[in-house]
Amino acid sequence: MIKLSGIEKVYRTSSIETLALDNINVDIQKGEFVSIMGPSGCGKSTLLNIIGLLDEPSKGAVAINQRELKGYKDKELARIRNLEIGFIFQSFHLINDLSVLDNVEIPLLYRPGSGSNRRELAKEALEKVGLSNRMKHFPNQLSGGQKQRVAIARAIVGRPSIILADEPTGNLDSNMGNEILNILLQLNKEGTTIVMVTHDENMAKHTNRLIRLFDGRQVS
Repeated sequence: MIKLSGIEKVYRTSSIETLALDNINVDIQKGEFVSIMGPSGCGKSTLLNIIGLLDEPSKGAVAINQRELKGYKDKELARIRNLEIGFIFQSFHLINDLSVLDNVEIPLLYRPGSGSNRRELAKEALEKVGLSNRMKHFPNQLSGGQKQRVAIARAIVGRPSIILADEPTGNLDSNMGNEILNILLQLNKEGTTIVMVTHDENMAKHTNRLIRLFDGRQVS
């Protein structure tokens, strides 16, 4: 489902060159739940952004669902992101002026379909994460764990085959973190492929496989 071959990422300024990723080779099969771990600054989020087509590698090839994406135009990549990939971030990225239901609907605005259909899909996603009673609330009326559940509902509303989660429990206490992990495990059980960046060894041990990075290199 996800194949990275010889991935290198270099960031350049007028005075310095930084090698963020060096010769990363990863194969992730359909239905896997994979953790990416390593110290801060080792390239975890950069790798996740490349998998999610938010950033391009300096060298190497990215394939999603058996399509190598080199040469794809921005519009084509945006369509793949919208249809096939759901994103969950540490900081939630909810819009405070929109209700919970409206926040979850956002990815569907870029697809054809009626407003009523979008609303039904958003309600279904919120029910799946246990927030059907909070649809009319606003983000500032929710706890951190509830905000992350809204973010998960937004990520799954379009029924993507892949979810990318960047430190999804990083801003939560252990109890809330376990709630989020259980939702992700259930989504994976239902067939969604999940790639999660985490610093938490206890989180990682619940996943199928662990990829470790150190100084931009793959060490396991």
